[in-house]
Amino acid sequence: MEGDPTREDIDALVGPATPHFAYQLRARVRELIEGMAEDHPVRQYGEEQIELLDRLGHASSKAEDGPPEPRSRIGWETIPSSAPADDPLPRRGQ
Repeated sequence: MEGDPTREDIDALVGPATPHFAYQLRARVRELIEGMAEDHPVRQYGEEQIELLDRLGHASSKAEDGPPEPRSRIGWETIPSSAPADDPLPRRGQ
């Protein structure tokens, strides 16, 4: 890649993310920003997106296109990893 990474580069990686690929994309974003100064705005944006991908990895959907499903929905408790990215499941051991 020529030049410094941009927000658009990060968005191109994160935009189509799904829970299944969240951790692979998180690693790619981390590699993209690793040489940047801690206070660089693109690095800070990348760190925010890394956190989003981490939450997404524990979720079943991004839930950005609609309202979250109510946890009172019939059968909800039987759906593995039923939490959306905005309210992820607790990590094991916590």
